[in-house]
Order: sequence, then C-alpha cells, then structure tokens
Amino acid sequence: MKKPRLLDLFCCSGGAGEGYFRAGFDVVGVDIVERERYPHLFVKADALEILRNVDYVRTFDAVHASPPCQAACALTKGTNQHLAPNYDDLYDETKELMEAAGVPGVIENPSARPDVVLCGEMFGLGVLRHRNIELVGWTTDFKFKRDHRKHRGRVRGLRHGVWYDGPYVAAYGNGGGKATVPEMQRAMGITWTDVREELTEAIPPAYTEWIGERLMAHVMGDEMREAA
Repeated sequence: MKKPRLLDLFCCSGGAGEGYFRAGFDVVGVDIVERERYPHLFVKADALEILRNVDYVRTFDAVHASPPCQAACALTKGTNQHLAPNYDDLYDETKELMEAAGVPGVIENPSARPDVVLCGEMFGLGVLRHRNIELVGWTTDFKFKRDHRKHRGRVRGLRHGVWYDGPYVAAYGNGGGKATVPEMQRAMGITWTDVREELTEAIPPAYTEWIGERLMAHVMGDEMREAA
C-alpha cells in the first residue's frame, strides 16, 4: 500500500512537514517564498491558489495549513498593535477553501478553533510555543487532548528591564536574551535550516508528528474501508 500524501501549505522551513513525514506521510510543501532548505518535495506557489485548485488538492490524502499568524499573534495584539494593518490575515479564507476541498486537514493559527493546544513542555522541548490546532473535516476516536503540563519555569530573557533565567528560550525577535540560532535548533529539534527567520516561524516537528499519527489512523481507516 502506498504511503498517504500530505500537502503542507504555507510551509516555511518545514517544521510541520517533517513531523508529518515522521508520522508516515509523503509530504509536499508549498510556500510563496523559495525555501531551499525545506526537507521534502517543495513547490514555490501561492498556497491559496493551490487550495482553489480543488482537483489538485484532492490528489492528496490530507492537508496541513499554517497561514500567516502575525496579524493575530499575542505580540501584535499587545506590544505591536500599530503593526497589525501591515499583516495579512488569511485564516478565514484558508479554512473556507479547505472545507470546500473536502480533504481531511489541520490548521495551525492563533485564530484557529483550539481543538487542541500544544505546548513544547508536553514534548520535553526547550520552547513553550503554544499553538492552536484545528481539525478540518475529520474527527478521531483516539484521545486527542494532551494534558497541558505545568511549566518548569520562565522563558529566559529580559522583561521590562529585569533579567529572568529559565529552562525555555525565546525563539523570536532579537536582543534581550532571545535565543541564538543554535539554541533555537536544539530547543525545537530542527537541524536542516539555520535561517533565523525560518526558525522563528517554525512549528516543532514533535507537534505534527503527534497530530500526524492520529491523522494517519483516520486516513488509513478510510483506505481500509474502501478496500474492503
């Protein structure tokens, strides 16, 4: 039986795609920016245009989408409210197009319905990086909620002139004790890119490996029923 295929939209450096690959999917990444370090098959294209091509999307068994999150992220809503108009918010259109395609999917975005919220501490990582995960067009009989473990301390860095130490690094921005590139790589388990911008936007592969195992069970269940 051939491996199920997953379309990884707004893929950036491939943190999400690598997790799905580890869960057993053949992965194709799509991003409007050239991503030379993407670890799997890559297509440079507009992700929304790809989603509008329903026949193409339906050649895949599953879809993951991480539409740009800057417009809705905590930093923009707080310190950088003045920058909000500069960012595209593509969550609603992405969800609508994924639902229309009818392929089981996952959306990761601050505006996504929090069917599950994942945190680095759940996977023993060196970042917290909370992420809302929304299931599109599928459910699972497996236990999908993970206990949100108590954090072991603070995120290291300078806050309002006060220095805090802690077991987690800040994988965003510059200065103030923010993580270096090697620290971000170690903290998230990402070795194939050393581009800071890509790392600051990355999803730790452990997140989507965990999700992908459940998505794989759903997809393979459908294939087994069709083959019976």
